[in-house]
Amino acid sequence: MQYSSRRVAQIPPYVFAEMNKKKARMIQEGVDVIDLGIGDPDLPTPRPIVDKLIEEMQDPANLKYPSFIGCAEFRKAVADFYGREYGVALDPDTEVLALIGSKEGIAHLIPALVDPGDVVLVPDPSYPVYRMATEIAGGEPYGMPLTAENRYEPRFDTIPKETAERAKLMFLNYPGNPTAATVDLDCFERAVSFGRAHGIAIAHDSAYGMVTIGDYKAPSILQAAGAKEIAIEFGSLSKTYNMTGWRIGYAVGNSRLIKSLSVIKSNMDSGPFTPIQKAAAFALNGDKETIVAHNRIYRERMDVVIEGLAAIGVRAEAPRGSFFIWAKVPQGYTSAAFAARVLEEAGVIVTPGPAFGPAGEGYFRISVSVPGDRLEEAMNRIRHQLKFDGGQL
Repeated sequence: MQYSSRRVAQIPPYVFAEMNKKKARMIQEGVDVIDLGIGDPDLPTPRPIVDKLIEEMQDPANLKYPSFIGCAEFRKAVADFYGREYGVALDPDTEVLALIGSKEGIAHLIPALVDPGDVVLVPDPSYPVYRMATEIAGGEPYGMPLTAENRYEPRFDTIPKETAERAKLMFLNYPGNPTAATVDLDCFERAVSFGRAHGIAIAHDSAYGMVTIGDYKAPSILQAAGAKEIAIEFGSLSKTYNMTGWRIGYAVGNSRLIKSLSVIKSNMDSGPFTPIQKAAAFALNGDKETIVAHNRIYRERMDVVIEGLAAIGVRAEAPRGSFFIWAKVPQGYTSAAFAARVLEEAGVIVTPGPAFGPAGEGYFRISVSVPGDRLEEAMNRIRHQLKFDGGQL
């Protein structure tokens, strides 16, 4: 008996799940593995948010089934946050939806909008869920190459007309994963203009929207003229407040897109645990001191990595957003070969670029969401245990 559908049988293993399996095997063998592969913050959730969760868990009313769309307190906090941060007015009842982390919202949006055979425009390289959830839903992902020469922004003028006419949905993601690319509002203005011209909904993944460096402030796509006619934006407290395991996020934007997403969600899952929603509302209503302090730590860690990579002849630029470094592999290596050698000889995990799409070949990603001393150790191992000599490995 076959215990999977043809659809599931055709899906390759999720790259980070496979990396975790290999990491576990090496640890069992006694290797001190330093994992720079997955973007899971090591910094703690701010204590006041944890205390708020504990407080809300004492109320038996909060332990019942949660609302499918999210509790009113959380949805209002999200709307107020957008008003303060971006000057964007949102109706908490029709333009805000609570999510069990933005990943599930992204995955559920696709079957909400896409029929089998429809095209979904997906950045390449990008978060793997955009492409894989499209394929699971029977849609056809079309890769929009992101290149350093074009600042990792899509070239909408290169998308064939017939492809644009078949497209129902476009994904964007800034600050970007894996490229750490950032944009100004004019990029979103061009995207919205293209989407409106071709009748394409736009989903912007803003998971790293508050993880910014220096004076840079990441815009919301909803600030672009006409965006609320066609756009939905996904946000998460995972990276902003170091709440990855809490699984709490939101979708905001066009009310019809929110409604379609809510139909899928209400039939496939439930809302987030109510005490988590109320703790998240508390976080969103609070000040940004902890966010600023954590972003400063990420910048210091990035400097460690950039200096360490320079020592092996790899030049990487300090990004303005996210906590990733996206760099070219040393000359003579494929992405997979370089990542394999770094793991086998130095016990350090980096993510090969093709894990995020074909255009990622020739690159690798490092996450700085690990303690600074471990980053320094990782850079030293790569330099010395791989016998760096003369600018190349």
